[in-house]
Amino acid sequence: MATSSCGIDFGTSNSTLAVDQGGQIRLVPLEEEHLTIPSAIFFQQSNNQAFFGRSAVTHFVERQPGRFIRSLKRVLGTSLMKQGTQVNGTIMTFGTIITDFLKHLKRQAETLTGHPLEQVVMGRPVHFVDHNPKGDTEAQTELKQIALRSGFTNIEFQYEPIAAAFAHEVHISGEKLALVADLGGGTSDFSIIRLSKRYATKPDRSSDILASTGIRLGGNDLDKALSLAAIMPELGYHSTYGAKHLEVPLKPYQDLAEWSKVNFLYTPKLIMQCRQLLHEAHDKPRFSRLLRVLEQETGHLLLAAAEEAKIAFSDQAQYMTSLDFVEPDFCLPINRVLFEEVIAPEVDQIIDCARACMQAAGVGPGAIELVILTGGSTEVQAIQEAFRALLPQAILADQNKLSSVGLGLGYASRYTFGPGTD
Repeated sequence: MATSSCGIDFGTSNSTLAVDQGGQIRLVPLEEEHLTIPSAIFFQQSNNQAFFGRSAVTHFVERQPGRFIRSLKRVLGTSLMKQGTQVNGTIMTFGTIITDFLKHLKRQAETLTGHPLEQVVMGRPVHFVDHNPKGDTEAQTELKQIALRSGFTNIEFQYEPIAAAFAHEVHISGEKLALVADLGGGTSDFSIIRLSKRYATKPDRSSDILASTGIRLGGNDLDKALSLAAIMPELGYHSTYGAKHLEVPLKPYQDLAEWSKVNFLYTPKLIMQCRQLLHEAHDKPRFSRLLRVLEQETGHLLLAAAEEAKIAFSDQAQYMTSLDFVEPDFCLPINRVLFEEVIAPEVDQIIDCARACMQAAGVGPGAIELVILTGGSTEVQAIQEAFRALLPQAILADQNKLSSVGLGLGYASRYTFGPGTD
């Protein structure tokens, strides 16, 4: 089966690519047998060779010399796109880095399909940047230019929650009014849409889409809240120094708790400041851990530890978090009660955005018949419970949480560019 179009879900945490094969929309294995690939790159120090996805993560975790970058999507539409970042001693733009990643996805898919992919429907959040229409427009323009540089000739965009709805629509009997909640690593997006198999081939679905809303808040923000509450205090967060008992600077901790900012911390200036501060620190054992993390550039491992705990809380009440990369035999117990307490403000914002979507659509909770949950953050029990409380009468569908957006973009590609050809 030859095909020249595809759908790409370029996610903050993970990415997928779908094509039309044999009349079926399928996800393409992008990393061995895996249908998802972490949105991560590792540039090897010796020759700047790029490794992608799980291979990138493995190189970083094994402490191979080089530069690890994750959460690429969050820099779109921000000043960081123009600033670039240090990669093994030279400045590299994020446009170049993201292009490398998309080129890799395209090559992998073309190898497996045996045909060049020239046309693509890219997923996008409802808002790349909150309350900033200019930044939002810039983000989509940047992503389109990146797709062009990656080798695609025709690029269209579709809101990610709408794509998720398309993936579920093929399995729906009758007609349903659905609220789609796509909670990814960097954004939470909502759409209210009328779904039916009868509508699937309509060339224009705008009359079926009642409203879409979004907020720049996702799983990475849950990781940050947990890291600041449970992990950073063990590195001296909110500790004091000096004769006046001043609080240590908080910004390094806050940046260490955010995937898109970790890479900017490993500067000689900050490390020197922390070394000087250590002499006056009142909690030297803990503050020295911060210095060690900065010197050894292991901030991503701290965030990975928070993410692992978050994932474990889907079915565990407590998780023993290993921080042995900070110091030998360092383990930290974290419980789900604390996690749910510290993410409560974020959960409230997510639910408020869902309410705003219903209000914009002019429908009440009783009109919603189906709730489609997609994205890794929908695994969080507190979020699931919040949606059940918001829409107790609706059927909750949460199958294919990590793949429905990619599959839906594959359907959108078929609707936009036509079916694949033999």
